[in-house]
Amino acid sequence: MSRQIIQVFEEYQKSRVKFVQTVADLASRPQHVEALQSAGVMQLLRPLLLDNVPSIQQSAALALGRLANYNEELAENVVSGDILGQLVYSLSDQNRFYKKSAAFVLRSVSRHSPQLAQAVVDSQAVEALVGCLEEFDPSVKESAAWALGYIARHNGDLAQEVVDKGAIPPLVLCVQEPELSLKRIAASSLSDIAKHSPELAQAVVDQGAIGHLAPLITNSDSKLKRQVCQCLAQIAKHTIELAELVVEGEIFPKIFTLLKDVDDVVRKNAATCIREVAKHTPELAQLIVNAGGVGALVDYVNETRGNARLPGVMTLGYISAFSETLALAVVVSKGIPPLGHALEKETEDHIKAAAAWSLGQIGRHSADHAKAVADCNILPKLLDVYLNRESSDDLKTKAKRALKSIIQKCVHLPALEPLLHHEAPQNILKYVCGQFAKILPTDIGAKREFVANRGLATLQKIKPEPGSKLAEYIQTINNCYPPEIVQYYSPDYAQTFLDKIENYQVQ
Repeated sequence: MSRQIIQVFEEYQKSRVKFVQTVADLASRPQHVEALQSAGVMQLLRPLLLDNVPSIQQSAALALGRLANYNEELAENVVSGDILGQLVYSLSDQNRFYKKSAAFVLRSVSRHSPQLAQAVVDSQAVEALVGCLEEFDPSVKESAAWALGYIARHNGDLAQEVVDKGAIPPLVLCVQEPELSLKRIAASSLSDIAKHSPELAQAVVDQGAIGHLAPLITNSDSKLKRQVCQCLAQIAKHTIELAELVVEGEIFPKIFTLLKDVDDVVRKNAATCIREVAKHTPELAQLIVNAGGVGALVDYVNETRGNARLPGVMTLGYISAFSETLALAVVVSKGIPPLGHALEKETEDHIKAAAAWSLGQIGRHSADHAKAVADCNILPKLLDVYLNRESSDDLKTKAKRALKSIIQKCVHLPALEPLLHHEAPQNILKYVCGQFAKILPTDIGAKREFVANRGLATLQKIKPEPGSKLAEYIQTINNCYPPEIVQYYSPDYAQTFLDKIENYQVQ
């Protein structure tokens, strides 16, 4: 009789094991998820989280994690089904396999939205997850760090909850562990905390994170380098002081080698980190130049395309913006042609806008800077994107500002003449003619060139608003020449000439 009873219980256990393992397996394939949901799988899995057989608990948690990971609706079902409380309760006293699976569920719920992440926080999960960071098993630490990162990434309030529960010190310790995957996840979670505000970034820095992260940029593991560069960028972006602390971690010139890394994401994250340092002060930009960074950045902009190009384009702009000397470093390193290529060939308007802005920052300093930009045939390219109907408002604004700032410094008239022949709009011609009006009255050679290159003839075709600045500049230019020359080049001169022939009477 007792054998029969035992057999019944054994069969019940086997069935539970089979059920929960099959569900976990089915949940890993997206095509099965909706069928499982309509079959009421959540209600069936919930009691199995408290099963007296550890392997059943683990498989139930794994299945729930996979389901919650699939979409927001299923994650909400985990919350509304009071499953979080059971998971958190079990995190403190179950074995390492269960803890790993439970942390996976918490991560899967948190990832979808700030509201779901808040529900995880409200269930007291953060304290339990921070406790898991001090476990001996690296895979448990990794799962907990990952879940904490997913909670922190949504907004500053959630990140503050993670910090307040003491997550940063054990995360910094995890960065020092030998396991690569644990280092990666810990660096990623620290990045998710630091990105929101200077105060949160400072909290990461105060625990000595930079000293442990910065040396890892020379690690051979690409995924680790991605996370380390991203985390250092998220710290550096907020304030001058934080950027200086990142620099003190001795990332230069080592990080420049990452701009040629085989991994695309490493290259982009390294460029982003350099940008976040460069943007703050002339001294930090000068530091990058002195360390040989401009050449590396120019190569990077030359070799990349699309969104990966953006941080490089912007960094050259930030460096150039600060001073004539720094802008000259970009010119000397042949930084203008790749920026011109980005302006002309990129398909995304925001990348073109960044290129236009950076070119404006180079050309606005002096006549030499403006000539360097103009000599690379940049002005017609800027005009083209400004006139393109499909260009975004931001791109048009940045192109116009760049044109204005470069033209107003440019005294090399042959570089400005193409803008006359391109039939630029009058709001741009005003600046072009302003430069001619400044230079032609005192430069005989330039006056001759202006006529020879058909500049004077083109000028006569412009019909400015009476009394406008443009009309004033055109009059100043015309006054540089004898009236009969100006009349000869005016569009209606041919008709006037014919009229004179017709009306001429032989005496």
